[in-house]
Amino acid sequence: MRQTIVVGTLTLLMAGPVLAQQSKGVSVEGGDPDDRASARLLYWDNDADAAAGQLAINYGRPVWRKDYEDAAKFDAITKGKVWRMGSNFWSNLYADVPVKISGKSIAPGFYFLGLERSVDGSSWWLAFIDPVKIRQAHIDAFDIHKAAVEFTAPMNLGPRSPSEVEKLTITLTHSENEIRNAILKVAWGHLTLTAPVKVTVRE
Repeated sequence: MRQTIVVGTLTLLMAGPVLAQQSKGVSVEGGDPDDRASARLLYWDNDADAAAGQLAINYGRPVWRKDYEDAAKFDAITKGKVWRMGSNFWSNLYADVPVKISGKSIAPGFYFLGLERSVDGSSWWLAFIDPVKIRQAHIDAFDIHKAAVEFTAPMNLGPRSPSEVEKLTITLTHSENEIRNAILKVAWGHLTLTAPVKVTVRE
């Protein structure tokens, strides 16, 4: 497994909790609604008039900052690291049917997600993290560097987007005739990552 190191500057990219300063004890934040989104594919059995399965990615939507336009700075805070691909609570994937992402088999279940970038910056992967281990260790997504990546699925780096995507946007799209084959797209600022998704749903 590739080593995943995160330094303090990564907080610029995926803002973490801002807690009241105090010398000891426990403090708390949150309680109000935050900006979250869900990209979902729901498969419907028309004969049975019932759901046949679904896949959903749920995530917080951080705002792109002009600071990230500096390629050297962006590289410094992403190369060789895993970053949270969202804000606030963990980005996550739920599937109740078998799925393949870039050919990687994903068993039905619930996973926390991150994005991993290679040290040389040329490769990206969707990183899957075990929520049970995270719950047992009380790890917040802000501290994703403390989490073990169980496995990864390759993501394809697209050309630099000419228009800026202000908020992180994740979509699952498919053609009308290929409903079991979709494209996962992650867009943020001028960054675009994609991966083919194959969903196994009974006939």
